[in-house]
Amino acid sequence: MTKTLTPPGRGAATASANSTPSSTSSSIPSSTSSSIPSSTSSDTSVAHAAVATPSLPKYSFSRINRLPPYVFNITAELKMAARRRGVDIIDMSMGNPDGATPPHIVAKLVEAAQRPDTHGYSASKGIPRLRRAITHWYKSRYDVSFDPESEAIVTIGSKEGLAHLMLATLDKGDTVLVPNPSYPIHIYGAVIAGADIRSIRMSPGVDFFDELERAIRESYPKPKMMIFGFPSNPTAQCVELDFFERVVKLAKEHNILVVHDLAYADIVFDGWKAPSIMQVEGARDVAVEFFTLSKSYNMAGWRIGFMVGNKELVAALARIKSYHDYGSFTPVQVAAIAALEGDQTCVKEICDKYQRRRDVMVKGLHEMGWMVAIPKASMYIWARIPEPYRHLGSLEFAKLVLEKAKLCISPGIGFGDYGDEYVRFALIENEARSRQALRGLKAMFKDELLHAPQPSA
Repeated sequence: MTKTLTPPGRGAATASANSTPSSTSSSIPSSTSSSIPSSTSSDTSVAHAAVATPSLPKYSFSRINRLPPYVFNITAELKMAARRRGVDIIDMSMGNPDGATPPHIVAKLVEAAQRPDTHGYSASKGIPRLRRAITHWYKSRYDVSFDPESEAIVTIGSKEGLAHLMLATLDKGDTVLVPNPSYPIHIYGAVIAGADIRSIRMSPGVDFFDELERAIRESYPKPKMMIFGFPSNPTAQCVELDFFERVVKLAKEHNILVVHDLAYADIVFDGWKAPSIMQVEGARDVAVEFFTLSKSYNMAGWRIGFMVGNKELVAALARIKSYHDYGSFTPVQVAAIAALEGDQTCVKEICDKYQRRRDVMVKGLHEMGWMVAIPKASMYIWARIPEPYRHLGSLEFAKLVLEKAKLCISPGIGFGDYGDEYVRFALIENEARSRQALRGLKAMFKDELLHAPQPSA
């Protein structure tokens, strides 16, 4: 089932964050919506830490009004309130790497920063030497060649690049196809640009391509762009190269641009390898792909990534970035060269760390009867809420877990309506803390453990 998201007009009714996903259309709630439900628990230790209610705004900002309340802020504020009271909260909510950037990358940053000629404005498109490193990385990894001048661009992390690309290429009246659930910037980058979102359900038992082809047929005007990210945040879903072959074929048939987010290319387990859409013959005619150094090299705070592919989209992003920014700090770009071209043992070590954490969490959840799917990539576990709690919805369940298990996780509703039966665990706590989280969950469930295993696809 597809869902078209169109922003409400000024004064229009807003959609609830827990709206039922069986509807074929929904409105994007305005930023002043009060429909987020409060905790159902009687325990006031965590759940009753009040989230401030904003006063009525004096001015109206249309782009801000198109954005819904940020669901993750609710659990984040409750977490911080509990910590201020001295409660030990284990945080598995945000996908924020907890490890240090490898030393050789830090050393290159320091070396470059000590040069006085690196402290001025940089190039918004990225320094030429880094763009060459990017194209070498693609050639060595995927056997795909790019022109560093016209088919590669450096971004201030992939999130900035995605948002600016959509701002550069989308306008009011354009339709963008996005899987549901999906990473929020894939949805709201387009919304901020003024476009309408048609969400394509990506859930167990649903034929995604049937949904995608129906959305293309039924949309008028035809969609302008499709946005994907695999391995997926939040679901950890993976695809093979034939998936991208079908996407590129559809895109060419209907003249639709494709944006793919390959943020978790290196966080792969059990010998599996993540494909690139750029491996598909002719993909660059319609597609671009983003990569970020955040996860592979523990460089989340450095804000450095890149985009490769279609020359027109690269040029559009370069043009708008030339008005918006001067690019990343040059020493950061020099350090990124060291990351991409240096010893990749550090990447394997980071990946192995996430795999060990995955194994601890999956084993523990399975032992208590919560039969989550075993992810083969990403740094997340996407877990269907156990049946006795499913009626709460993901936000209320996440609040309950915070209160009872002292564990902060992400409610699936924050990634789209079709995520509301799920929560996301980010594998950002060490193994000892992960086991502590499992003990908290087990104590919370007590006699309400699932008596029969249920798959969580």
